[in-house]
Amino acid sequence: MKLGFVTYQIGAEWDLATLIRTCAATGFSGVELRTTHAHGVEVELSAADRADVRKRFADAGVEIAGLGSAFEFHAVDPAVVRKNIEGTIAYARLAADLGCPGVKVRPNGLQTGAGVPEEKTLEQIGLALRECAQAAADLGVAVRIEVHGRETQQPRRMRAIIDHAGHDNAFICWNSNPVEAVNGSIDEAYGLLRHKIGLVHINELHNAYPWRDLFAKLRGDGYTGYTLAEIPGNPDGERILRYYRALWDAYRR
Repeated sequence: MKLGFVTYQIGAEWDLATLIRTCAATGFSGVELRTTHAHGVEVELSAADRADVRKRFADAGVEIAGLGSAFEFHAVDPAVVRKNIEGTIAYARLAADLGCPGVKVRPNGLQTGAGVPEEKTLEQIGLALRECAQAAADLGVAVRIEVHGRETQQPRRMRAIIDHAGHDNAFICWNSNPVEAVNGSIDEAYGLLRHKIGLVHINELHNAYPWRDLFAKLRGDGYTGYTLAEIPGNPDGERILRYYRALWDAYRR
């Protein structure tokens, strides 16, 4: 497995040069670039700018592990869903230009309050994910749907979404949520989603989540992708990342 981090909180205010330098200095192999943050890697970049970003990462020996979008597909209004699908596909084109292997999307809720049955919303999310996965497959880019949202993070709901998608290029981004651990065990949740895990988000390694068990399960399944730290920012970010790397090394043995 490889270690990287998500610029959702830590790194959110770092420009591209700082981001690349910090990854290289702390032994983090890659980074998921969260949209709207200070690095400025967005779909508005020109072809020349995209080529420059790709070269800067390659020259530093740091990978763009993924692009972290905020696109979601649960809205009642079909026009909103369509806009998010098209945004995801545009993001996949950016990923392809950057030599990046995948883009992250998310579910963010149900529409039961609007009278839409839960299963209908899960199907809608899954079918939108399928369309994105198909388009991105033609670009050589994976689509990873994050186990996300107060209601939709439930593993059984995520399983329904990925089943509705039914596409080889649609993957799960495991999110290390507390709800996955029942009586200290992630056996049930992991069993539901293990066959589609294409990316892993991890968080505070000092908390009660069964990290050793998660890492052992991933190793047992032959997972060689990224575990991406999604942790709060810190004024001494480089120092924090060095400590995080040391604890990650200890847990994964």
